[in-house]
Amino acid sequence: MSNAAERRETSGATTGGLLRFVRRQGGDAAVAEVIRRAGVDATADELDDQSRWWSYDTRIALFSAATEVLDDRRTMFEVGAAALKTGLAHGLVLLLRSLGTPRQVFRQLPRAVQKFSTTSTMEILEAGSTSATIRYRLHDGYPHSRLDCDYTQGLLSCVPQIFTLPAAEVVHDECQSDGHPACIYSLTWHRRSRLPWRRREDAGADPELLALRGQLQILQSAATELVASDDVDTVLERIVARAAEAVLAPAYLLAVHAPGGGEPLVHAAGLPSDRLPQLAAALLAGDDMGAGAVVVDVVSARRMHGRLAAIYRAGDDAMGDESAMLAAYAGHAAAALDLIIALQEARTEAARAGALLALAHDLAASTDAAEVSELVTAALPGIVGCTTAGILVWDAASASLRSHSAVGHDGRADELLRTTALRAEDVPELVGMLTDREPQILRAGTSSPVLRRLLDGLGTTEVVAVPLIADGVFLGAATAGWRRGEAPPQLDGDVLARLRGVGDQATTALQKAHLLQTVRHQATHDALTGLPNRALFLDRLTTAIVDTRPTTHLGVLFCDLDRFKQVNDTLGHAAGDELLRQVSARLRAGVRPGDTVGRLSGDEFAILLPGLEEPSDADGLAARVLACFDEPFRLEGTEVRVGTSTGVAVLTEDTGGAEQLLRRADAAMYRHKHGRRTPTRG
Repeated sequence: MSNAAERRETSGATTGGLLRFVRRQGGDAAVAEVIRRAGVDATADELDDQSRWWSYDTRIALFSAATEVLDDRRTMFEVGAAALKTGLAHGLVLLLRSLGTPRQVFRQLPRAVQKFSTTSTMEILEAGSTSATIRYRLHDGYPHSRLDCDYTQGLLSCVPQIFTLPAAEVVHDECQSDGHPACIYSLTWHRRSRLPWRRREDAGADPELLALRGQLQILQSAATELVASDDVDTVLERIVARAAEAVLAPAYLLAVHAPGGGEPLVHAAGLPSDRLPQLAAALLAGDDMGAGAVVVDVVSARRMHGRLAAIYRAGDDAMGDESAMLAAYAGHAAAALDLIIALQEARTEAARAGALLALAHDLAASTDAAEVSELVTAALPGIVGCTTAGILVWDAASASLRSHSAVGHDGRADELLRTTALRAEDVPELVGMLTDREPQILRAGTSSPVLRRLLDGLGTTEVVAVPLIADGVFLGAATAGWRRGEAPPQLDGDVLARLRGVGDQATTALQKAHLLQTVRHQATHDALTGLPNRALFLDRLTTAIVDTRPTTHLGVLFCDLDRFKQVNDTLGHAAGDELLRQVSARLRAGVRPGDTVGRLSGDEFAILLPGLEEPSDADGLAARVLACFDEPFRLEGTEVRVGTSTGVAVLTEDTGGAEQLLRRADAAMYRHKHGRRTPTRG
């Protein structure tokens, strides 16, 4: 039988007491044999856990197995009679002792039974100073067991022993197993002995002293166990498990505030999972949990963590001052939480510091703006503690912010980010950032309509956005976001400071990447026309030669302007520069999308023609280039006609490389220029 499917009908205090008795009689081997014969799918430790409950069937199966293993038909009576030493929780013994007399204990027994079983009802018919009559009835639907009856008699007999009196004698003439409506137990016991040597013997075995020692050991053990835990969830789980050793109850509920903010952390035993959020909210809010709940604060000198409750069934109440016992335990739990949270905060800060150093190292080696954005975005959740993060880049031409990189979103949200442009004219928060250059704390519920729709679509409720400013220029923004209930209480403190620190690193890295990109562009492009220069053109030509498939052809078109020197001499160099810019624009407009136009030097241009189906296709492209010069150019308000000479070379098997192919095209161009005829192919 698995506890996950077990009905909560028998307390772990009962099963644990049984196994402790068996262990005293026959050792661990006897315990293992009892569990095996009972067919219970649980360990001895699980059966000894007082926060766990088991079905009535499991209870009787264990009773029967123990009787067989110990080979004594009175086993269950002895188990019950030894409960003060092996079965009853120390806290319950102290509660019962505080009632003052056996008579008062017997009067409270119906309430005590609820701590051990939900399958029976006890009624006190008479309770005097030395006698009591008790009616005990198993609920309908459960097969009565004489073993359970024997166990109950043993438990009842030890009540006077709580007060260092001799055990009660039990007369049991009516048993439910014999067809009677209920079991009737008649108990008698003697008054306290007046003999001094008897009192001394009794004092040595005083159940109250034993219970106090046991309770102290439990508290010490609990404190040690809790402090030994290495995370908050483990501590909370152990708090609930250990609470049963302070106060026996059918159910427990623990709700504490999440250390970093967000939804409360909830652990429970014996409660339906679908009710936990509602019950936890009521517990933390201090609402009345009903007469059947013992509620204490889990509070230390440093902070109020939350609340712990032992919960009884409707109609059942707590016994005596159980809140004091639970509060003593909750104090240890609070101290343990203080320590674990402090350790976790230290670990988190160390991890964040490590992440910052790693980010700085990675950014120092990055020379690409896209890579910088990806590195910063990936590092933000670990450094800031956010759920989502991203880099938005400012597009001055459209006066809008667009997503450059993002993490923490699903595919639908990623698509929404990629296709959304935040324009200054539509988003007042963006205008504010552009104006005062200060961070913005954005909340879905109070944002402008466009921003609210975006945040709702992303499933994000809070966002901190830090502007990225370099030399007074707005580059974009770094963002950290949280889903509902996940954001820390304060966003304008450490969270903002950490995000600003990352933003400063991102700004420096982006600035460096843009500078390097500019330098690389200047080194590989013509400053006047923006076209690839000779070095970049040859590099692309070399790559194209390698990539050319056997089924296609690669060509190079070389062209040189006619009358360019005359334009410079008559209209000036400014007009000549303008002519070169207009020529480059016409050439780019006249070639195919995959072709590359380069300016090699002066008035010399070259065009890379990949993917030709036939070598003769290059001649058609050359004709298109010549057509680009049909219309005059307008320079200094004057129309100027300029022609060009072209030459084409197509890659063949004996072509040595990029330089040789370019020289062949150059030679063909010279033949065209000096021959004054149609373009030639080299």
